[in-house]
Amino acid sequence: MTWASRVPTIAAGSVTVQPEPAKPYLSDAERALLLALARDALEAAVRRRPARAIPGDHAGRLGSPGACFVTLQAFGQLRGCIGSLEARLPLSEATCDMAAAAALRDPRFMPVSESELPHVRLSLSVLTPLERIADPAQVRVGEHGLVISRAERRGVLLPQVATENGWDRETFLDRTCVKAGLLPGAWREPGTNIDVFRAEVFGED
Repeated sequence: MTWASRVPTIAAGSVTVQPEPAKPYLSDAERALLLALARDALEAAVRRRPARAIPGDHAGRLGSPGACFVTLQAFGQLRGCIGSLEARLPLSEATCDMAAAAALRDPRFMPVSESELPHVRLSLSVLTPLERIADPAQVRVGEHGLVISRAERRGVLLPQVATENGWDRETFLDRTCVKAGLLPGAWREPGTNIDVFRAEVFGED
């Protein structure tokens, strides 16, 4: 299985080398269907109506267990983001659940209102399984998302968060610690676990 990721350009002396993009995990048709299902689930949740039935005859990736995050933005600002790191449900079903949750149950925001719907744009992040790493130097900004955990605390940041904010590796690790309710630099301490994952990110125009 190969995944598309946002890998930064690598500068080699005076020559800039652009890595060859990985083959996308989802086809254009699968992406379009997943976005359509997520949009309908979002609007159904906000309007308090039944959601569109998820096609039961599709097979392959959308019908296989998948983990994803759904991010909502309005007027260029984050409006909600909820997801799951564990592939327990078919990807299509998980995406619909997360779209509804991002609209109504992100504790950082008021629920999305009907009047906001024309201005809300959603993007999806389809995740690979988590991989535990022992050396923080293995974290690749622009390619990896992070999960930092210690005891009962856990923080998650998607790969695009680091690139959108221009963070280096240490800042990305620090900010994920803060998201977990830990002090910056806690990733250096024994007992702190670092997991990485990749994400195929796509969204509405």
